[in-house]
Amino acid sequence: MHIDRLTVVVAACNEAESLPLLHPRIVAAFDGIEHLDGRVLYVDDGSTDATWRVLADIAAHDARVSLLRLSRNFGKEAALTAGLDLVDEGGALILDADGQDPPELIPMFVAKWREGFDDVYGTRTMRAGEGLAKRATAHAFYRVIGRLSRTPIPADTGDFRLLSQRSLSALRQLRERHRFMKGLFGWVGFRRVAIPYERDARLAGGSKFNFWRLWNFAIEGITSFSTAPLRIATYIGLATAVLAFVYGVWIIVKAFVWGDPVAGWPTMMAVILFLGGTQLIALGLIGEYLGRIYDESKRRPLYLVDEFRPADADGG
Repeated sequence: MHIDRLTVVVAACNEAESLPLLHPRIVAAFDGIEHLDGRVLYVDDGSTDATWRVLADIAAHDARVSLLRLSRNFGKEAALTAGLDLVDEGGALILDADGQDPPELIPMFVAKWREGFDDVYGTRTMRAGEGLAKRATAHAFYRVIGRLSRTPIPADTGDFRLLSQRSLSALRQLRERHRFMKGLFGWVGFRRVAIPYERDARLAGGSKFNFWRLWNFAIEGITSFSTAPLRIATYIGLATAVLAFVYGVWIIVKAFVWGDPVAGWPTMMAVILFLGGTQLIALGLIGEYLGRIYDESKRRPLYLVDEFRPADADGG
């Protein structure tokens, strides 16, 4: 009788309150699936609270739990990469530590995986516990990046997904430092299917993503998977140059025909400020891409491991 191995990968940073509530729900989901060898891998991404102690207690009472502790906070994308790198058998299901993505849907993901799909992803139909501004900006972000990027990135879809072993093997070949995981999942491709679901509110605590972090996350995603901003800057520059040329011709014709007794200080300043602002925007966009080239050229490790505790079920 064939037994499927599935590892649930949970990246956590300062989630000591949520994890004891989340783990029993994962275990209950495993118990409802036949012929499944379910495991859980928790990645502590440099937590400063009691997260590691909570995880150690969970592992002490469940032989299916593995623990990975990074040397510092490398960010969620790097923590997920660290966890997925360790899954060398079976599939991996990514789950947020805050409990917003319900583990009770794991049987549905496994069913699609067993049908032969390599990327089974959850698409949010509702986002409970989030304000209007956050929902609106998230909605706009997915539509914008969907238009700008040639890589297929499903709208309203986060990291909640089940990846087959060949998807994981493909992801391990992608080692860029600026990691927009949702884009990387789409770039890998293979057979994909969506599962719509309603996202819950957090189990405990508050979100780690404020507006500033979400803004930087959006910039990261757009610049990692699209050069459209550079092309837009080029078009703006061309349009500005055409307008400036036309305006210059108009000034010359006006001076010859009617004369120009007025100094024109307001007009000159308006033109200078407009052109200067356009140039600074273009330079900023170029700087974003140059900064990414600089970071990639250093070829530093994506993360460093402080401690790894394999599951007792693996003989550790």
